[in-house]
Amino acid sequence: MYRWRLLIIPVLTFMMLLLTGCMGVESQSENLAEQNTKVKITFWDDNAGPQRTPIWDELIKTFERENPTIDVEYIGLPKDYAKSKFDAAIASDDMPDVASVYTSWLPEFSHREALLPLDPYFENWSEKDKINKKAIEFSRRIVEDQKLYGIPYTQNFDILWVRTDLFKEAKVEAPETWDEFFSAVETLTDKSSERYGYSLRGGAGGAFQLQRMMYAYSGIEDYFQDGESTINDSKHVDFLEKYFGLYQKYTPKSDITNDYKAMLANFDTGVAAMIQHNIGSYAEHSKALNLNQFQAFPLPKSINGQYVVEDGNTIGISIFKGTKHPDEAWKFVQFLSSKEAQQLWNKTAGQIPTHKDVLKEGWVNELSHIKISRQVYGDKETILYEPPFYLPEYRTILNTIVDPGIQEVLSGQMTIEDFLDMWANAMETAQKQYEDSFEN
Repeated sequence: MYRWRLLIIPVLTFMMLLLTGCMGVESQSENLAEQNTKVKITFWDDNAGPQRTPIWDELIKTFERENPTIDVEYIGLPKDYAKSKFDAAIASDDMPDVASVYTSWLPEFSHREALLPLDPYFENWSEKDKINKKAIEFSRRIVEDQKLYGIPYTQNFDILWVRTDLFKEAKVEAPETWDEFFSAVETLTDKSSERYGYSLRGGAGGAFQLQRMMYAYSGIEDYFQDGESTINDSKHVDFLEKYFGLYQKYTPKSDITNDYKAMLANFDTGVAAMIQHNIGSYAEHSKALNLNQFQAFPLPKSINGQYVVEDGNTIGISIFKGTKHPDEAWKFVQFLSSKEAQQLWNKTAGQIPTHKDVLKEGWVNELSHIKISRQVYGDKETILYEPPFYLPEYRTILNTIVDPGIQEVLSGQMTIEDFLDMWANAMETAQKQYEDSFEN
């Protein structure tokens, strides 16, 4: 009997180990199954860098904690070359699931059938009425089929950034008129100290900034009049003769190749006392300078007496048509458009939120550059002019014709009149092709 007991004990022990092992395998299988049910989506950032990439990283971590079955892969693209990356991805049918996309890109991307319409998702979203209604309407209006291809999460605004310390040192007031602007640039220039009154953007991305300056000066409300572009209007010729005339005399010679980072560096290091950019560079300036060293001022009123601002200067979150996970992608879009996400992103980047609840937060009016932006937008006399974003070739013309054209003018290889005529002709041709497409 004792021997039988001795034999039974090892057998029972073996069976228990076997059972435990099976349970372990089953548990591992369950864990593996759980891992296999996770969905991975890719997100492209159109303006990656040390200031904004950390914001996206934090938002993605928060989203993944709240949605443990979804993994988000972040891919950051340099601002000045992001558009070409998207173009290549669309051409090769290798697009991301979700991306931050400039509103001005929506007409072209939707025309190329690269984007997923968000209307069904948006209409069923409980917070849809919280998003700036005008921004949503604009996003729909500029695309050919009037569908919603992006949810705006931030609004931008072009301004003059002024080095108040250098202005104070030179006993010069910040400009309120265009005459004061050009006078201040000259007065603040001291070549012997390698200090200039201004730094302009002659390199990548300079076209759309220049366009905003031109219309802010001229006061012209319409991009096209009777089928002809107003780009080469005589008022714009007058402006560019003064503006491009600053180059090398009152701006650094290197401005001809300036992208936005180089231009910002000139400002932050004191090489230039003033630049024209947007409120989104607040984060860079506040990191490099003390708050009492710089300040935002609106572009001067036009020669007609009103502020003139480009309409639709927003960035949104879009889903690309090739995604295999549209529902999960929408969850991410919904999160990035929420109060929580917009609060973090816009407060850190220094831009205007589109979510009504965030606009009520105290910091929105505590930041002077946002306060100024809202005052100009809220001015009843402010003119909102609308570039032809609806033209599929619009951004391509700015990138491939206007940007190089700026450099040709600055280097003396092209006259201002020829430059503006070339620009206007390109837009008029694109406009005619667009109109003809509806007749055929």
